[in-house]
Amino acid sequence: MSDGRPAHLCLLGDATSVHVQRWAREMLARGWRVSLVTARPEPIDGVEQVVLPPVRRSADWLLRAGAARRAVQRLKPDLLHAHYVTSYGYLAARSGWQPLVITAWGTDLLVTPRRGAIWRWLTAWSLRRARLVTGDSDDLLAVARQLAPNVPAALIHWGVDRTRFMPVPWADKPGFEAVSLRSWEPNYRIDLILHALAQVRRQQPGAKLHLLGGGSQETALRALVEALGLQEAVTFHGRLDDAGMAAVLARCKLSISVPESDATSVSVLESMACGLAVLASDLPANRHWLKPGALVPVGDAEALAAQWLALMQDERRAAGLGAANAARIAAEGDRRVQMDAMDAHYRRLLAEACARS
Repeated sequence: MSDGRPAHLCLLGDATSVHVQRWAREMLARGWRVSLVTARPEPIDGVEQVVLPPVRRSADWLLRAGAARRAVQRLKPDLLHAHYVTSYGYLAARSGWQPLVITAWGTDLLVTPRRGAIWRWLTAWSLRRARLVTGDSDDLLAVARQLAPNVPAALIHWGVDRTRFMPVPWADKPGFEAVSLRSWEPNYRIDLILHALAQVRRQQPGAKLHLLGGGSQETALRALVEALGLQEAVTFHGRLDDAGMAAVLARCKLSISVPESDATSVSVLESMACGLAVLASDLPANRHWLKPGALVPVGDAEALAAQWLALMQDERRAAGLGAANAARIAAEGDRRVQMDAMDAHYRRLLAEACARS
């Protein structure tokens, strides 16, 4: 700011999200004053939070517009940035505050607008009130440009903290263990991974799986593990911090991510950075990062099991894939580079706003 005070960035998003937490910390490190308007609070050092009434169902977002507008008006930020178009993006758009940036996360553009005309209209309405839309994959930005053709769009992915997520020697890993970092929610098909594991263990009884993430399907997934007789093969870790995630990744050789829809997955990038082989759904965002041999058809447990088994039977190939993954992230996936680019976008928008005033 011209008076020497740090520029004030107000985020709208779930404070419980590790992605929002990381974003806030990255911008604090770049000299921003950061506040957060959230319906799901969790302390973040250095970040003032305004907590909205709880949201328990999708329709509740429509009822939070007034509270969100009052929060933003009280905070008076220099820049407003909402994460997730069809929730906080809608609230930010209703606030009328500018400059506004909206970041799409995946399902909010790849799935929600297809639910019906009203969803498509609301999504487009929110996007068109932004000065900039960001997303982490080309297919995500293509939808944004279709719904809001006059709003600039930029490819910014979450990136990887390569000081924490790094390869360890393949020979130091115990056995051939696999990991899923995805949430225990329907879209991420943890059930499919478990069915594939059951098939793999018929030929490779030593196959093991670590489940990180947590979510609403925990009870159902634990019941499925028992029904499939996988109690000795599956470890439920739940939500872990970065250090905990890195520790599990360090012992694994394979990471699996098979959602039905997705943009660029941070868990895929972190797994690649740690030198793991990766198997993922054949989706446009994954095609950007992974070779065809690492992709499996959406919803196909048999195909996943076959590729999983093939990697266990050819560890030299698996190790080679892991090394290539780590090299790819070193070249293109560093979080610092991505957040520097976002910082530049913010400061350009501020300069434009000052020029207009």
